[in-house]
Amino acid sequence: MEIAGIPLHPLVVHAAVVLTPLAVLLALASLAPRWRDRLRWPVLVGALVACGAVVTAYLSGTDFRDSDRFATASGEFADKLTTHEDLGTYLLWWTIAFALVAVLDTGLRPDKAWLRWLLGVLLAVTSLAVLVIVIVTGHSGADAVWGQ
Repeated sequence: MEIAGIPLHPLVVHAAVVLTPLAVLLALASLAPRWRDRLRWPVLVGALVACGAVVTAYLSGTDFRDSDRFATASGEFADKLTTHEDLGTYLLWWTIAFALVAVLDTGLRPDKAWLRWLLGVLLAVTSLAVLVIVIVTGHSGADAVWGQ
């Protein structure tokens, strides 16, 4: 996957690293009852865009890893790439979970207090997990490339 000879992964990873924390911050802000209705659509759109960015980064990263550029990767560099790849897999699944919970929360708009509470807790947990994992994953990728 390339655009004008440049691998797609380094290009789309910036969208994932910027848009995902923004979506998470919107989701966390929407947990405040005062902001819940105002942020309904921004949270939904943000979560879906973040999920799309992370999925694209994951798929392009897998393609990039399988390319000839990394055929001779060895030693510490190969270990760092493996760590980054593993973290990217965690990020993928947590971001999908975050987007799913955001869609359920904003789409259902539950009347029952217990369901609103449950979705709020799930949104908070997935948001915080995604925030931590996107930072760690991005750092590990930067360390693999620039920390040599």
